[in-house]
Amino acid sequence: MTSRKKRILIARLGMDAHWRGSIVVARALRDAGIEVIYIGNEMPEGIVKAAIEESVDIIGLSSLSGNHMILAPEVIRILKVMGAEDIKVIFGGTVPPEDIPLLKAAGILEVFGPGSSLKTIIDFINSLD
Repeated sequence: MTSRKKRILIARLGMDAHWRGSIVVARALRDAGIEVIYIGNEMPEGIVKAAIEESVDIIGLSSLSGNHMILAPEVIRILKVMGAEDIKVIFGGTVPPEDIPLLKAAGILEVFGPGSSLKTIIDFINSLD
């Protein structure tokens, strides 16, 4: 019996121009055997649409521009509206410590800030059912 590879969609929220971190993470995930769909910059509606079309298990959001408290919860809201709340959402970027519990309360499973190791991110994704 062959198990299906996990599929993750990586997107940068809004017009965030900070691309290096999302590319590094996407490549590390790919190298770890996770199927990666990278869409770059996109607004929440486009992220959810792509995630549903690509039948992903996880959405990985990236932002360093400070829009995380508006756009990340909007991704969760749209997933629920579309009946796709089974798609898990994780977040990477610069987030003030006081925002992390608020993001998790909104439905973000985990937040990976600067200095998070690629191994930690990969292990977390591999631990998801």
